[in-house]
Amino acid sequence: QVRLVESGGGLVQAGGSLRLSCAASGIRFNAYHMKWYRQAPGEQRELVATINSGGSTNLADSVKGRFTISRDNAQNTVYLQMNSLKPEDTAVYYCNAVWILSNSRYYWGQGTRVTVSS
Repeated sequence: QVRLVESGGGLVQAGGSLRLSCAASGIRFNAYHMKWYRQAPGEQRELVATINSGGSTNLADSVKGRFTISRDNAQNTVYLQMNSLKPEDTAVYYCNAVWILSNSRYYWGQGTRVTVSS
């Protein structure tokens, strides 16, 4: 059974930091590209950050310079370090795993809520 379990969300003041974690089980972790998405109330889900199986990263323009994505293949965990948080970062953050050989095989976590107060 595949599980992606996010943690680390919460309430933080603007300018603060949070570190999200996503622990994966049931998959060969290093065979998956890992992504963080977020969905704000009333908005569509948007891609925030990607780290591929080789460790290359990509960040949405809205978070560049503030967020960092990393992965620990030994721990089957992907992280999203979020600094200088803004109220517009408020959303539910979801972890996503996409198989390197086919993007039709993917999995989602249940999400973790991040609220940034002004």
